Amino acid sequence: MLIGPANLKIPKQDLAGFTLIELVVTIAILALLMAFGMPAYMEMVRNTQIRNAAESMHAGIQLARIEALKRNTNTSFWLVSLADPKIMDNTCVLSGASPSWVVSIDDPTGQCGSAPSNTTAPRIVQTHASGDGSLNVALTVQPAGGDRVTFNGLGQAIAGGTSLTRIDIASSQNAASFRSLRIIISPSGSTRLCDPAITAGDDPRRC
Repeated sequence: MLIGPANLKIPKQDLAGFTLIELVVTIAILALLMAFGMPAYMEMVRNTQIRNAAESMHAGIQLARIEALKRNTNTSFWLVSLADPKIMDNTCVLSGASPSWVVSIDDPTGQCGSAPSNTTAPRIVQTHASGDGSLNVALTVQPAGGDRVTFNGLGQAIAGGTSLTRIDIASSQNAASFRSLRIIISPSGSTRLCDPAITAGDDPRRC
């Protein structure tokens, strides 16, 4: 006599799911893994934000110099603060404490939301809001109060009271535990992105 599917009997133990104890143990293990892994994950996120901000600003400064050479006219990189760091709009004011930036010919205060233009003030070349991968970042600039760097038609940085010579980029949250970076701007117009924590003389990342 053949036994069909209707006649099969599955042992009760095969129908059993997780017990409450097994579920509690699994949740406890997952919680421990998250507790140990979360600090390392947050450190990675913060360091990535610092790196994003530093590379973005460094690229913006280089763009301002290239545009000055190409146009043979003064072109500036401006640090600006926004009401909403995720949106580049006309709430912007000049601020050396924010990683949002604008490359333009004229002062972009209150006009950062303008479209790029060669003729319409502030003659914006490019903008970048800090919310685009650079949140939770704090800046320290030299000289104090600096918020811009302007390049002339020869690609040289024009000296002035608010002309940036150095930007230190760190995390705004428990900054001491994360890896800060630095941008150095020379009078000749050359720029360098480096790591102030590296002291080995032969390391190219050294400041």
